[in-house]
Amino acid sequence: MIYFDNSATTMQKPPEVAKAVADAIIRFGNPGRSFHGPVQLANSEIYKTRVEIAKLIGLDDPLSVAFTSSATESLNLVIGGLAQREDSVITTVAEHNSVLRPLYLTGCDLSFLGCDDKGCIEVDSFDNFIKPSTKYFVCTHGSNLTGNITKLKKLHKICKEKNITMILDISQTFGVIPVSIDMADIFCFTGHKGLFGPQGTGGIIVNGKYDFNITKTGGAGVNSFNMFQSKDMPDVFETGTQNGHGIYGLQKGVSFINETGIETIHKKEMRMLKSFYNGIKNLKGVTIYGDFSTDDRLPIISFNIAGLPSSELAERLWFDFGIATRAGSHCAPLLHKHFSTIDTGMVRLSFSYFNKDAEVQEGVVAVKKIAMQGDG
Repeated sequence: MIYFDNSATTMQKPPEVAKAVADAIIRFGNPGRSFHGPVQLANSEIYKTRVEIAKLIGLDDPLSVAFTSSATESLNLVIGGLAQREDSVITTVAEHNSVLRPLYLTGCDLSFLGCDDKGCIEVDSFDNFIKPSTKYFVCTHGSNLTGNITKLKKLHKICKEKNITMILDISQTFGVIPVSIDMADIFCFTGHKGLFGPQGTGGIIVNGKYDFNITKTGGAGVNSFNMFQSKDMPDVFETGTQNGHGIYGLQKGVSFINETGIETIHKKEMRMLKSFYNGIKNLKGVTIYGDFSTDDRLPIISFNIAGLPSSELAERLWFDFGIATRAGSHCAPLLHKHFSTIDTGMVRLSFSYFNKDAEVQEGVVAVKKIAMQGDG
């Protein structure tokens, strides 16, 4: 099997990740619930995971990292905990449903930044969407469909000037390209993609003080006689038993990135992306989506072959060549509407540090053969 579905989940991970999960299942108690050895071990390793994540993003206080089950849960907790019906919120047409659907549920006044013909967010139009009632800007750092990176510097500067809280979805970028704490106010991430962690891990990084409404509450292991959950970080988001097993595995994935170096990882992944892109870009009938004029992007390429629905193209890649990809809408409905691919979808390949150059060349050969066959 050749695995090119890393933007969905990185199946190939540093071996110490699986070892850590197995070890934690045997040795960890319920974190935060007592003082005996297995609990203290769990507490210690969970805190070390906060430290590794803080190191990766350049955060001073590891306790500003809260763990959740996924980026989806993180975005729901943050958006649901801040945005109100009377607020105006700006987002973009490049968002995943994990951003869009929580925003729709708030009933807020919602505006959308558009994009150009390559799917790049039109950041220069941001000022036009700001109203006196605008309180939040929620956007993806990197598109899971095109691999384009959102140009954040100007957006965050304007948000600071206008007292708008910037919430950044770093699901696709954290661990893949440099992400720094000065890029936004609140970050939502997942553990099982670029961070090489297990599924069922994710988190929220808060850069400052915010008065979140409690949207998930219950036992927290402390202050049990208080009627309401603490709003302090990380307690505000960490009710219930933490996924200590997964978080320990996540620690090993993030440690691997910190030790290897994010630049080293990105350089290798971009080399493979360029090789694949150059191998298929001139093929008859192939349409590629996204901006490939810069290295400041994700190792993602989405494309179609004329006459083939994306589902059929992905099936051929899998059954004829053993290549795992992702077909369909990728939970990015507004971007598909922009590209007029609602009916066909797209096939997405996403490369990882653990892929090999030879695999990329096999992928190019496979696409060439399918493109030559066309819809016959």
